[in-house]
Parts: sequence; structure tokens; C-alpha cells
Amino acid sequence: MTEEEFSEQQEFFEHYRFEVEPGQSSVRIDRYLFSRLDNTSRTRLQNAAEAGNILVNTKQVKSNYRVKPYDTIQIVLPNPPREIELIPENIPLNIVYEDDDLIVVNKEAGMVVHPAYGNYRGTLVNALMWHLQDNPLFLSGSIRPGLVHRIDKNTSGILVIAKTEQALNNLSRQFYERSADRRYTAIVWGVPDPTEGVITGHVGRNIRDRKIMQVFPDGSQGKNAVSHYQVIENLGYISVVECKLETGRTHQIRVHFSYIKHPLFNDSEYGGDQILKGTTFSKYQQFVKNCFKILPRQALHARSLAFSHPVSGERLFFDSELPCDMQKVIEKWRTYSRGIKS
Repeated sequence: MTEEEFSEQQEFFEHYRFEVEPGQSSVRIDRYLFSRLDNTSRTRLQNAAEAGNILVNTKQVKSNYRVKPYDTIQIVLPNPPREIELIPENIPLNIVYEDDDLIVVNKEAGMVVHPAYGNYRGTLVNALMWHLQDNPLFLSGSIRPGLVHRIDKNTSGILVIAKTEQALNNLSRQFYERSADRRYTAIVWGVPDPTEGVITGHVGRNIRDRKIMQVFPDGSQGKNAVSHYQVIENLGYISVVECKLETGRTHQIRVHFSYIKHPLFNDSEYGGDQILKGTTFSKYQQFVKNCFKILPRQALHARSLAFSHPVSGERLFFDSELPCDMQKVIEKWRTYSRGIKS
């Protein structure tokens, strides 16, 4: 893990940096950090070190490393305890896999992943707190217990959640190092040219609307973002694409495709809920509106996820079928496309 990769803070973690004072005596780094960080424990610090999430002068160290004057220490830890009360809720979950260390779920569109302003109930975290109500990690006070990544409310698909501190640290490191493989299926307006390529451009908060993101091609704001894509089905006015994320920025796929003028189908926040390709005939316009009704969200599904098991090291791969709403819309466009060509 390079220093640049280490410093790319995901929103589920806090990044700390310390410059050791000139007069500092020799002391174990876990003890040094324990005295300077609130709401943590030496066990959590030791787990972070074991996972390679503590750097001294850009190099990974173990918890028994003894700090020296002028050392530069960097550490990533899960977010601090929550300021709101999270309520366990008996919400059904589509559990794809579970063992003592992690749980993999297939999230339905419409479910928020973690509580935030305006969404304190009914989230995936509320459901997990019920399902794992005796799990120490979910009683720790963390606002996002076990989460190492997320997908948007109206995006469906695969998520992995850690059940232990060790798994949380290990999985977070895999996401930082980009050794976890995430692939998405999307429906976009038009057909990207070329049909296989890479979209780059820093992604940050939109200057005029902080609820959405925008691309800063000059790199003046935001964080580096890289999305690989391949058109897997050309349906004329729309296409089905596979996306592989190299980075994991908020709304990355959605904003990247909007940036290249191929927004996701029915993505209301990035312009995809307008009829952007096709004819002006009323019959066609009604056809598209009917598709919008079938798929009342952005057409994006987190189809697969691969990572190494945090304890055994075994490479795990999880795949999920497209949800019915995306399947129905794709089939309607196939029929429409065949009618045009015939």
C-alpha cells in the first residue's frame, strides 16, 4: 500500500496524522496513539496495526513499534461512536453468504445502507443490528458498524459487511489497495464510443448542489476516480454496460457516465430521467415513459464482488442476477430494437 493509496480516506474511516514531538521518549506506538485518540482502545489500535493500517514514515509498522522523535504517523480507524441512537429493526435481508467473520448481502433498490440525516430507520445497518444483535462490533457505538463500502439507496446489489474488528481492518485494507474486484451492470443512454474504455476525472461535490457530485477534469477539486467500462449489449438508443471500479467515489459510475454524455437510464440526479435519444414520435415517447415506470430509479446494479477472506485468505467471489425491474426494461428495449431493424 502506497502513501497515496493510504491517504485516500473512505468515508467509513477516519484518517489521523501525527508528528512525534522532539522530546518524545521511546514508547510503543499503540500506547502512544491510545493516549491521543478519543473513543478507541488498544485492541482496536493493535488490530489496525495487524491489518497494515498504521504507517510510520510511510512504512507499515506493528503495534510494538517504538516511536521516535520526528516520526510521522498515519492511521486509519473506523468512524467514531455515533451521536444518534441506532435502533435494531427486524427487516428481512437477502443474505448470500455468512460465516464468523463476514456477511454478504444482496441489497434491494430503495434501501439506504446506513443511517444519515433524514434516514434514521429502515436502513441496512438497522437490519444488520437486529440480525447481529449479540455481535460486539454492532454494539460498539460505531455509526456504520462493519461497513467497508456502500452503494446508493436506489442502486441494488452485492455488499460485504465485516463481523469482527480483524475482518473490518483487513477488508478495508483490500479496498484501499484495490485488490477487491467490484463489477456493476448499468443501462445507459446511447452507445459509448469507444464501446470499451476508461473514464477518468476527479470526482467531488457539485459546486452548486452539494447533494450530488461532479467531475473536475483539471483535477482542481475532488479525488481521482477511474471507471472501466465495456458495452455488453447495444440496443440502439440505449446500451447495457459492465463497469469495473478502480476507485470508489460517491456516485462514481453515475457521474462519470453523465460526464461523457451517456447518463444512466432514469437517473433523476444526473439527467437520465429525460428522453435523450430516439425520435419525437408520441408512440416512442410513451414507450420510454412506460420503461421509466417499470424502472423508477437509476439503472445500476452491483452485480459482483471478489475479495480475499480476511482470515483464511481464500479468494471469494459473489455474483447476483439483475433485479426484475432492470431485466424487464432490457427485454422491452430488445423487442423495440428488433422491431426497428425488421
